[in-house]
Amino acid sequence: MAYDLEEQEQLDEFKAWWTQHGRNVVILVSVLVAGYLGYQGLHYYQNQQSMKASTRYESLVKLDITDAKNLKGIQSLSAELMDKYSSTPYAGRAALTAAKANFQANDAKSAKAQLEWAAKNAKEDAIQSMALLELASLEVQDKDYDGALKTLSEKHSSGFDGLFADLKGDVLVAQGKTAEAKKAYKEAVEKLDQQGHLLKFTQHKLEALGN
Repeated sequence: MAYDLEEQEQLDEFKAWWTQHGRNVVILVSVLVAGYLGYQGLHYYQNQQSMKASTRYESLVKLDITDAKNLKGIQSLSAELMDKYSSTPYAGRAALTAAKANFQANDAKSAKAQLEWAAKNAKEDAIQSMALLELASLEVQDKDYDGALKTLSEKHSSGFDGLFADLKGDVLVAQGKTAEAKKAYKEAVEKLDQQGHLLKFTQHKLEALGN
């Protein structure tokens, strides 16, 4: 195929440019393709993990935590979710479920360990906050008031501010710190659901401390 003079000059310029930059272009394209394929592969893997975790979690929630016969099954499924599927939201939920089951079985030590795991590793803010609240409640039962206050000071979802403040008030009352307890209860009254049943209990606790 014959080229006119102008086309030949353009072709020569392109050949010269390709000679100088072609290798870099090939490398760049290869990197972009590899990155795209890697992203697609990761996305596929995450979807597969999420689907598998969902199936395991469905099996877990079907087990009644109040039935002692289900304890081993709950422990096994939750451990699998926490170990193999920690990148999914189901792992944190499983940890909470296992903690409740272990508490029902009077194994507070295991319950605390699972709540601590959920508080640190759960992918959902609400699950992290619930884990912190339940952990603090267990610490209060053990009369570890300083530990409970430390747990309640951890970062949590703002939607739980009222619940955290209410429990903090309970801890401060147990420590005999009336003025600080009043402050915590007042904060709880402001931030709790104004239509929720807990609000009245908190108001009563605040009134019981006097003016």
